[in-house]
Formats: sequence, C-alpha cells, structure tokens
Amino acid sequence: MERRVVITGMGLVTPLGHDVETVWRRMLACESGVAPTSLFDSHTFPSSFSAEVKSFSLDSFLGRNADRHADASRNTQFALAAASRAWEHAGLNAIPKLDPSQVGVYLGGGEGPIDFGPFSAAAVAGCLGDDGQVTSLDTVKWAHAAMKLLRSPCELEQDPNLAGGHLAVQFNAQGPNFNTLTACAASTQAIGEAMQIIRYGDADVMIAGGTHSMIHPLGVTGFNRLTALSTRNDEYETASRPFDRTRDGFVLGEGSGILIVEDREHAVRRGAKIHAEIIGYGSTADAFRITDMHEQGRGAVAAMTMALQRAGLTPADIDYISTHGTGTEENDKIETLAIRRVFDKLADKVPVSSIKSMIGHLIAGAGAVELITCVLAIRDGVVPPTINYTTPDPNCDLDYVPNEARKLDVRVALSNSFGFGGQNDTLIVQRPEE
Repeated sequence: MERRVVITGMGLVTPLGHDVETVWRRMLACESGVAPTSLFDSHTFPSSFSAEVKSFSLDSFLGRNADRHADASRNTQFALAAASRAWEHAGLNAIPKLDPSQVGVYLGGGEGPIDFGPFSAAAVAGCLGDDGQVTSLDTVKWAHAAMKLLRSPCELEQDPNLAGGHLAVQFNAQGPNFNTLTACAASTQAIGEAMQIIRYGDADVMIAGGTHSMIHPLGVTGFNRLTALSTRNDEYETASRPFDRTRDGFVLGEGSGILIVEDREHAVRRGAKIHAEIIGYGSTADAFRITDMHEQGRGAVAAMTMALQRAGLTPADIDYISTHGTGTEENDKIETLAIRRVFDKLADKVPVSSIKSMIGHLIAGAGAVELITCVLAIRDGVVPPTINYTTPDPNCDLDYVPNEARKLDVRVALSNSFGFGGQNDTLIVQRPEE
C-alpha cells in the first residue's frame, strides 16, 4: 500500500510577518507588504520598490543557536527561521527519540544575495597603478586585495544548496538532502518531491519548502531587463495587480515557507495534529522557450491534469485554486487559459486568487508560501483575495476573489507554480480525516 503523506507543521517568513497566524490575518485583511526598496539604493532603477522582509533577526527564532549560522546568507536565515517555527508547530521538538536518519530536507532554494562591496573594492584595487590612476587589471594586486576583502564563508554561502545544509545541522536531519532551483516553481516541486521520497519509504519526515532573496542590484537588474517587473514607482502599494487589465509586471519579494511533510502513520503514532494531506502532484516542462510559456499553456495543463489523476480526482472536486498569478501580461492570460482548458465549464465556478498581490513574488520561495495558504483556507473556511483588482481583462475572465477575502468551505485546494525555463508544478491538498 502506498504511504500517505500529510502536513504536520508550517512556518512562514514573509513581507507581511514572520509567523503563520500574523501573515494569514494580514492577508485576509487585504494588506500589502510592498514598499520602497531599502536593502540597497534603488532610486536609479526602473523599479525602486519591492516586498522586503522587515525587522528580521534570526536570534529571535534560534536564540544562542543562531551563532552557528552567523555566516548564513539572508535567504538561508529566512529558511532557518521558518523551519524552526514549522518544527515546533509539528511538535517535533518534543520527540526525544526521533530517528535522524529518517528526517530529510528538500528545498526550493535560490542563490544567496551577493555582497557587491568587496567585489567592487577588489576590482578597483586591481586596476589602480602606483600613481593612483586607473590602468589595466593587475591580477597580482587584485589577488592581494581580494584575500583581504573577500570572506570565504560568505562566498560559499552563495551556493543554493547551503540552506539545506544549514537546516540539516540545525535539526540533525541525517536523511536525504536535496535542493532544486527550478525558478519560480522550485518550492512547489520540492514539496512534491519530498512527498515522493516519503512514499518511496526513504524518509518518515521531510523539512520541505523554499526560500529566496533576490532584492539586490543584480536580481532587480535582471528582471528589469526582462521587463518582468512593475515600474509603477508612484503607485507601489497597488503595483502588484494579478489578472487586472492594467498590470505591468510582478513585484519582487523575498522570504521563506517551510512545511513539515510526514508519513501519515508516523504522524498518527506520535500523536501529531494533521493539518492537511497532500494527495496530488504534477510536474511537467513546456519544452518551448526559456522565458515564455507555451501559448496554449500545454505544460500547465499537463501539470494540473497529472496532479488530478494522481489524486484520483476530477475538476469538480476542486474547491479553490491558488494561482501562480504573477501580474505579468503573459503569465496571467495563459494561466487563465490553462485553467479553462482543464476545468472546462466548471472554470467559472471555482474561485481562484493570487496572494502575490499582497506579498510580491518570492521566486523560489513562492510556491511553499502559497501552499500554506491553501492549508489555512481549508482550516478556516476562507480564501485569500486578489487585491488591486479594479479593471477586468477580457483575457482573464475567472473568479479572482477580488479585493476581499471570501468565506468558503474548502475541502480540496489546488496550487500552481510556473517557472522560467518552462517548469510547471501543481500540488493538491485536502482536508484531513477527522
């Protein structure tokens, strides 16, 4: 018999707060985490605003244990904080005989933020002659300057897999440890693959989710060059407008969502509270272009269809869809089309929404945060809104739960994530058995 996989713990670090209940309350109140960028001087950039995590300190989550992660990058610290909350929420901190070889990690984790100061200073030092004038690069001078200015731990922390390593150290997770960086679909894929690992019997417990922070000059420059970011600098609070006709791109966010994913029998034996069951997972590739979705949404259609088939469900069983919903012209139109292709006449009846309207796009961390809101929607019988929705688009004609949370009996929820490169991932969660 195939092992069943459940969610027993959840943790969040987002632009709306550092714990699940605060974030959820603020989402249901339609609050926005978007503000002028403060992590670097962005006034000359086409987009000078973002959705930053504010007032964050790892010490408040780990206490003295934070010292062992002193060199961890910003995104790794977010993951450690969110995981600590999820671990506690699952009651695993009270289990003295948890087998560490049966605890694994699967993250959708991006590269760490780059500290450009030391790089720039070393480059300048390598190009200065003895007279102080700029000359061609002297590699010996550059090497001497770099040895003084660059710190090897900080350079190492740029590797995307380091966040998973820190989590293994913190929670003594000696089981499988993976990281996937499939762009904006990464954490949804990580949770789906973590579910598969448990079903294979390779672990009983997986720390799964995602984390990312790209609010730095290189990250913002890249997305601006792709014309993917909103440039509404004078209207930043309402700039994230998924599915609205006046949308002009997404708002870059940062943060982490971590779930404790567990074999159901293991959770029941230890008396854990089960918050939801993961019953469907679909993962596909468009095999089309690197930065464009297929015009007919074939990969998105295939991912949703696969997830439904693996869950043994039909579209009629889905009560709510958490969309990828970035706020770009292409994504919103094609995701709408893909949902219509899968749900057919039922597409007009199922509510869909995008929480990116409130917290921006957390890139590799986005899907995990969105799945957590699906679990909370099941728990509380209310779905989060798509805020800043004022002008309907004839190409986006679904029920986007505009501007106000809605009471709804949610038994089963579907969550979509799509990433550059044509990656498509879908998860389905259902209400746990009584």
